[in-house]
Amino acid sequence: MTETPIDGTVLVVNAGSSSLKYQVLDPVTEEVIADGLAERIGESSSRIKHWYRGHEVVVDGALADHDAAIAKVLELFAADGVDVADSGLAAVGHRVVHGGRSFFEPTLIDDVVRSEIERICPLAPLHNPANLVGINAVSALLPEVPAVAVFDTAFFNGLPDAAATYALDAAVAEEFAIRRYGFHGTSHEFVSRLTSETLGRDYGDVNQIVLHLGNGASMSAVAGGRPIDTTMGMTPLEGLVMGTRTGDIDAGIVFQLSRVAGMSIDEIDVLFNKRSGLKGLCGENDFRSVRERVEAGDEAARLAYDVYLHRLRRYIGAYMIELGRVDAIVFTAGVGENAAPVRADSLAGLENYGIEIDPERNAVRSGEPRLISTDASAVAVLVVPTNEELAIARQSMAVVRRSA
Repeated sequence: MTETPIDGTVLVVNAGSSSLKYQVLDPVTEEVIADGLAERIGESSSRIKHWYRGHEVVVDGALADHDAAIAKVLELFAADGVDVADSGLAAVGHRVVHGGRSFFEPTLIDDVVRSEIERICPLAPLHNPANLVGINAVSALLPEVPAVAVFDTAFFNGLPDAAATYALDAAVAEEFAIRRYGFHGTSHEFVSRLTSETLGRDYGDVNQIVLHLGNGASMSAVAGGRPIDTTMGMTPLEGLVMGTRTGDIDAGIVFQLSRVAGMSIDEIDVLFNKRSGLKGLCGENDFRSVRERVEAGDEAARLAYDVYLHRLRRYIGAYMIELGRVDAIVFTAGVGENAAPVRADSLAGLENYGIEIDPERNAVRSGEPRLISTDASAVAVLVVPTNEELAIARQSMAVVRRSA
């Protein structure tokens, strides 16, 4: 039996170096029609988890590359009775991590755009090459469907010069495109807009601090709909303590590890990005496990949690000063949406600044935007679930409509 065609929808693709996440959704009704993840691409133990209209299948078997993964995904759709290539799919939206100085809005992909994404790969060597592989793989199998690139850095493109500029030799910075780019921009924009809607206020009238707390974590200060600062920098390494990343660190530590420990740049890169953060401090990067160990009295986990909180509170204070007036503080992403103790502890003792969390509201778990501050709190504190796939789908559809 053939299912209803999925026209009027967008296929959202997020390609990693060895993974491919995808979702088909309607950007108007917000209905998710299909969702899936291909993991361990390039290995013999590859796996695809595929969900379509309430039915889930798991397929194990080698996937040689992203082309093979996409082909297999299309086979799974065909088994569901859907020919994606002939279904009237309106667009494919690709998450691209780094847009450099070239891309600051969603962009219809053509050969020129592909070449420019490839040219700026050195700015995000762990991400952009994989994103480009995903773009090419999907376009080869769905050549008639318009493809749109949505860049993680786009929302922060207009940061004030004082926030975007590093105190580095200006000629060197210019030659090698070194500046603060910021990341998670799709999430920060989506959440900050939804926060304004939740509060019933105009986006341009709300000053807010957004905390995107997941395995990767970042914060932004958004003044009247315009970001004025963010914690991540030229790469996603800077800023908050993360699952496996250091966040802020003295650059001199690189020299020390090179000169004294004899570590290569590549080894230091792996250390900072994959063996540090919470994992480096206590051996765990799953925040739920860290919290369980904290509650059990584990000293290493307690230190990791305290370091994590210290960095959060430092940036909250800094952004309060930068904004001058704070109307809302917003938590989102996996940790931000689900870890009530983090929300309470990061804002503890700030009553003199008009920030009060209601313990009962904070304890509620929900997939909906919700207020967790007290009625007396001068600053609204909210939990607002992020939905980067929906944001990418909406932006991709808007680009396709403009270009039609």
